Amino acid sequence: MPTQLPLIPGILEKNDENIAMRHHLHAHPELAFQEHDTSVWVAEKLRSYGYDVHCGLGGTGVVAQLKRGDSPRRLGLRADMDALPILEETGLPYASTHTGKMHACGHDGHTASLLSAARYLADQGRFDGTLNLIFQPAEEGLGGARKMIEDGLFERFPCDGVFAFHNWPGLPVGKFGVLPGIFMSSSDTVFITVNGRGGHGAMPHDCVDAAVVAAHIVVALQTIVARNIDPREMAVITVGNLKAGSISNVIAETAQLDLSVRAYAPEVRALLRDRIITLAEQQAGALGATVDIDYRWRYPALKNDPGMTQFAVDTIREAFGEEALNPEQRTLTGSEDFSFMLEACPGCYVIIGNGETTDHGGSCLHNSRYDFNDQLLPVAASYWVYLTEKFLNPAVSQC
Repeated sequence: MPTQLPLIPGILEKNDENIAMRHHLHAHPELAFQEHDTSVWVAEKLRSYGYDVHCGLGGTGVVAQLKRGDSPRRLGLRADMDALPILEETGLPYASTHTGKMHACGHDGHTASLLSAARYLADQGRFDGTLNLIFQPAEEGLGGARKMIEDGLFERFPCDGVFAFHNWPGLPVGKFGVLPGIFMSSSDTVFITVNGRGGHGAMPHDCVDAAVVAAHIVVALQTIVARNIDPREMAVITVGNLKAGSISNVIAETAQLDLSVRAYAPEVRALLRDRIITLAEQQAGALGATVDIDYRWRYPALKNDPGMTQFAVDTIREAFGEEALNPEQRTLTGSEDFSFMLEACPGCYVIIGNGETTDHGGSCLHNSRYDFNDQLLPVAASYWVYLTEKFLNPAVSQC
């Protein structure tokens, strides 16, 4: 743990218990919208700390509320709870006990960090106002944040600002990265089914080879970013899955392409959709095939509110020092469904370094050998406490 970071003594005193909470969560991962045991466990912890706990938002979401004083100020802090469908290969003593499910993105650490801060704030927190702790399901691709909002999250628990963080392997432990405005890309998923006419491999003239059509579509897709998108804009089209046929002497009747599509600007996002659909249809038509396209809008680009971002940056500077901020932080091409919360409420999303080496989370996210770095727990928990006490302090000029 970096000795230069002024971590809160009350957080450090409970560090062993906080690590034990994180290990429990890591050993018992649950997938998106299946976080039933996790949400019950989290709710029990929060009730024992003295929070007013509400369950069921977004299916398995939990919101815990703590009010102090008479200030009308309201703050939201969010942690995600879901795991990934990955077979864990870490060999850790607290490795997943649920085969094929794994906390390979560090959501166990996000949840444990917020629980650690929740306990401290209930026992020793100095604030005036309403604190809303949001434990969200289904961040991994299924839009749990949107579901919680649709279930009335911000109507039932209004917030003047909402904040979240993600651990970041490759960045030194405790180093913060953040930018105002667009910070992460949008993310959409496209499923393209090519419909040809199958037949004997020795008689291609009697067929429409779906594999060949799919290959033409894959190659043509590369021209969209290269020739249709302004070179000064960011756009990504990844063909992550391509399947056609099952044996060498049979011409495939159908082929399947699965795409991941990303952008920063909304107009680029819309242009990508239009060009992908047009290109796939016309390439298929030119070769005698048809396509069925299932274009799924998923997460918008994550856009940090400038005022709330400055508030977070000021908090980090005051609490941890200027050296805790990454001066070279750039926008990220990953995506996050916290973007839905930032569309509904001003706020800020930061990343916090999980370590630079291959030990303790140096592997990339969504990796079967990934692990959240326990050294990050008191850093993140201290950040939540500092942020809360600054935001809900009537003596501080609010953003």
